[in-house]
Amino acid sequence: MPGVGPRSAERIALWMVQARGDQPQQIARAITATREAIHACELCGYFTTNPICDICADTSRATDLLCVVEQPTDILPLEKTSAFRGLYHSLGGRISPLDHVGPEDLRIKELLDRVEKETLSEIIFALATDVEGEATTNYLVDLLKNKSISLTRIARGIPAGGGLESADELTLSAALSGRTKL
Repeated sequence: MPGVGPRSAERIALWMVQARGDQPQQIARAITATREAIHACELCGYFTTNPICDICADTSRATDLLCVVEQPTDILPLEKTSAFRGLYHSLGGRISPLDHVGPEDLRIKELLDRVEKETLSEIIFALATDVEGEATTNYLVDLLKNKSISLTRIARGIPAGGGLESADELTLSAALSGRTKL
């Protein structure tokens, strides 16, 4: 499991073996129930128990602004800032030829469908500033540059090679307000 090192894993395993009562079974049932109940939003790819997530269903949001992120987990730190009140689109990754991830493996078709169906004035790219993130952003900009939509990226307040999950709320807020045109 991410974030669990060998020593922690050993302690957890020993606790499960030595635990009295049904706590390990309760945890296993909770994990199973979560896996069965939570799935990707049909529009943005964020986590939800409904067909459409609460963010996409929120009628008070600016429906003409779309922020494109790599993973659904990148939406949460942006939401915590309260600086962005538009909609999101998670690609489910980024183009990475070395990892055998191409454009066809991402939710790019879904993004293009949204561009055709929704009335968007701006698409904000909030992908990592590493090689794969830049390649993915450039690929998408090439696909969208002939559309009458402003294409911007968040400002460079995030460390090179860093993702949204490691940035603090103030940095993310400043990055959103200081975004640049592509």
